[in-house]
Amino acid sequence: MPSHRIAGRKLSRYKDQRTALLRGLVVELIRHERITTTLAKAKETRVVAEKLITHGKKGTLHHRRLAMAQIPNKGVVKKVFDEMAPRYAERPGGYTRIIKLGRRQGDAAPMAVIELV
Repeated sequence: MPSHRIAGRKLSRYKDQRTALLRGLVVELIRHERITTTLAKAKETRVVAEKLITHGKKGTLHHRRLAMAQIPNKGVVKKVFDEMAPRYAERPGGYTRIIKLGRRQGDAAPMAVIELV
């Protein structure tokens, strides 16, 4: 089966479950600024979180509405636009860092910490 031009990981979930999972991970990442999860989930969370912060940097009403459509949590979107956007104003992308931790005891899944830089 060809693997060209296929973006994103399925994470062994249906689309709606995957969307809910990534929304939850991004909300917790924005709230706590550092979370521990599996490496695959961390890599997918990075994509969503960086797009959200980029919307925050642009700061228009349109981008606020795009962010709310992506993450329907007013408190998190407010934090992105009011606190994080000024923090990353001079940074041209790369707002997250993924640090590999090794393998999980129970099922040997590769674990990682994802944090905001």
